[in-house]
Amino acid sequence: MKLTIEHHTHYTYQGEVRRSTQYLRLTPQHSNRQRILSWELDLPESATCTTDSYGNVLHVLTLDQPHEAIHIHARGVVEILDAEEEPDATHSPLIFLRHSPLTQPDAAIRQLAERYHTPDDLQSGLEALMQALLERMPYSPGSTRVDSAATDAFAAGEGVCQDHTHVFLACCRSLGLPARYVSGYLYTPDSSHVATHAWAEVWYLDHWHTFDVTNQCTTPTQHLKLAVGIDYLDACPVRGVRYGGGNEAMLAHAAVNLISQQSERQQ
Repeated sequence: MKLTIEHHTHYTYQGEVRRSTQYLRLTPQHSNRQRILSWELDLPESATCTTDSYGNVLHVLTLDQPHEAIHIHARGVVEILDAEEEPDATHSPLIFLRHSPLTQPDAAIRQLAERYHTPDDLQSGLEALMQALLERMPYSPGSTRVDSAATDAFAAGEGVCQDHTHVFLACCRSLGLPARYVSGYLYTPDSSHVATHAWAEVWYLDHWHTFDVTNQCTTPTQHLKLAVGIDYLDACPVRGVRYGGGNEAMLAHAAVNLISQQSERQQ
């Protein structure tokens, strides 16, 4: 399927920001699963483009002049393909065995992981774990914050896609399975569904396998990957630091729409 993506991020500040730097992981890459037909970023200033330690495309936007707002706009057209995720030749999967403060398991999370650990059939066991996790932590917008740890969300018994992914990663790594956080977009015909999304990938049988806990999905035919990392902080689309400005307000909106075959013919 072919999709259009529009993603706006708008920051406003109580006062004047003297200087700020934004780290943008808003540019997807070609893979077996996704073809990037067009993509561009509209930024207030030119940004330095590089790759981070996980191979993600990273734009570093530095604003040296005083400002009271920042607007970031990403847009593009992509094609999502039904294919396996190819192995990453530049990074060992073993780096994704490392826990982080956001994905550190406690006794309760380890107990859940062990309950569904089936070494002879990892796929079935992980799918059962994914189902049990969503039953234990129903999707509940606004119940957590971006800095909520897996242990806090699991203890509260609710969360969003970020929390589901963090707990799932904590479970997998506690079992010795490399697992990584994925940020991106999700297409759904339901316009009320949030288009920005997070899910997990687990390494076994020599390639990465997708586990979207929130949507109980292992076939990412409607997912567009932006970035990967140990946790949210490594892969989030926008993250920054600033000097001055006082209180901050952030408004983000993303829309993912399907390009129908009829629309393509008309073009």
